Amino acid sequence: MPTLTLLCLTLLTAAPATTAAPTPTAAVNAVLEDWHQAAAKADEARYFNHFTPDAVFLGTDATERWTRDEFRVWARPFFTQGKAWSFTSVSRHVSFSKDGTVAWFDEALSTPNMGPARGSGVLVKDGGAWKIAQYNLALPIPNDLMKEFKARIEAHEKQRAQNKGKSP
Repeated sequence: MPTLTLLCLTLLTAAPATTAAPTPTAAVNAVLEDWHQAAAKADEARYFNHFTPDAVFLGTDATERWTRDEFRVWARPFFTQGKAWSFTSVSRHVSFSKDGTVAWFDEALSTPNMGPARGSGVLVKDGGAWKIAQYNLALPIPNDLMKEFKARIEAHEKQRAQNKGKSP
């Protein structure tokens, strides 16, 4: 009998552990982490596969509002050169609609080229997969610096408008 008990215990410990399905928050976090990793590895197909066909990407410049396809055209040279961008989430908050088919998030980002940044967006459940429907990349400006940045942005916009009226 001790041999049978030992055999049963051995079989039980060797049996694969059952893994629970990831929580909705874990699933959304996995998509966003993979999306950021795809950019860091310049994997264009993987990166853009995380978007819905009608997705919108809002960049840091006021002129940067792109559909997924427009954003892909803009980003292609970076991916082709093998040097896209590297965003690391420092913290993230995720919320869900009552029916669990829409998620929205905000994340603090560490970036080597822009410094601290913020991303926020919306994901929708497409079949069993989460897809990014909107992403908004922003540079948070400390309140103490707002007056200075406001003046600089206004001067920049004024210059941009003046240059727009000139012919080349």
